[in-house]
Amino acid sequence: MSSLDKKDVAKVASLARIKMSDEELEKYGPQLSNIIQFVEQLAEVDTDNVEPLASVVDLNLSLRTDEVTDGNIQEDILANAPETLEGFFVVPKVVE
Repeated sequence: MSSLDKKDVAKVASLARIKMSDEELEKYGPQLSNIIQFVEQLAEVDTDNVEPLASVVDLNLSLRTDEVTDGNIQEDILANAPETLEGFFVVPKVVE
């Protein structure tokens, strides 16, 4: 791919809602071109036989059982509230 000209960089900056001066457009044009060339280079890498990974480190995560261990203490928790109603906290109305 050829390098981006000032007009292309200005369009990208406009799409990103970034205001740039002419000097900045000249400065960032080659940098943006290098980024695009690197992404194109990554697209050429053959990843057909590569399994998807959650991490580059081979870890076996142990799963815990999904069980409630701190339930049945509603009364203890509500005892700290200044006001309760039918098993719930009462809070002041925020939205009219």
